[in-house]
Amino acid sequence: MNLQYVSDEQGRHTAVIIPIEEWNEMKAKHQDLQSWEKPKVKPSDFFGTLSKEDGEKMQKYVTQSRNEWERAI
Repeated sequence: MNLQYVSDEQGRHTAVIIPIEEWNEMKAKHQDLQSWEKPKVKPSDFFGTLSKEDGEKMQKYVTQSRNEWERAI
């Protein structure tokens, strides 16, 4: 296995990088490893979590904040 180690300033190992091909082989052999990966979430999964009114308020606030930021430059 061709692992790469990530070290901090003191030389202590802080992470390991596993080549993707080897990771995929490990996942195929050990189903429990699949739970470590983040689920793929799409923006459409969140449709309806905010009311239309709340969404419009948030959009108005963001627009106002951007305009104030651009004026300050």
